[in-house]
Amino acid sequence: MDIILLERVAKLGQMGDVVSVKEGYARNFLIPTGKALRANNMNIARFEAEKAQLEARNLETKKEAEDMADRLNGQQFIIIRSASDSGALYGSVTTRDAAEIATAEGFSVDRKQVVLTAPIKELGLHTLYVQLHPEVEAEIELNVARSAEEAELQASGKSIQDLAAEEEAAAEFEIQELFDDIGAAGMDDDDLGGQPAADTSDASEPDDA
Repeated sequence: MDIILLERVAKLGQMGDVVSVKEGYARNFLIPTGKALRANNMNIARFEAEKAQLEARNLETKKEAEDMADRLNGQQFIIIRSASDSGALYGSVTTRDAAEIATAEGFSVDRKQVVLTAPIKELGLHTLYVQLHPEVEAEIELNVARSAEEAELQASGKSIQDLAAEEEAAAEFEIQELFDDIGAAGMDDDDLGGQPAADTSDASEPDDA
């Protein structure tokens, strides 16, 4: 189906371009969301008549999006989730989760604006993009952790693997110290047991006549 774009659409074209797309894509998304019109003589004439108004509206919404991007870009949001010791989540973090936490922090974000290339299924820091306008996007980071304390450590640059390795090393150190203490105590016992018995004979006792 041939359509005329009413705004820039990624991988399709700029406002005013006439492009060919699959009919389902046009009918189910582009046309209902106001991003395009069916390309016929009447709609092309309508676009030309409303072009100046559409461009003005686009500039206004773009400016609003840029202001939002300035505030949102680089923000980190903490999401607490249950996970295994290896860091695998019991479930996944979705675009809805990202939109809800950003909105809760004072940024109006719709889940449809969140670009997630693959499901988030592990603890750690994950970079996402928010498409605020066809020409404006912001980069955010999700800090997915099992607790606020763990999130703070991850934010400082430590991965879940680093934390697990540190915990394992600390446990091994404590066990080694315990064995060292036991070994030291055993040596003390050996020292005491190895001392010669005191001579209880009376050296001043006279010999038998």
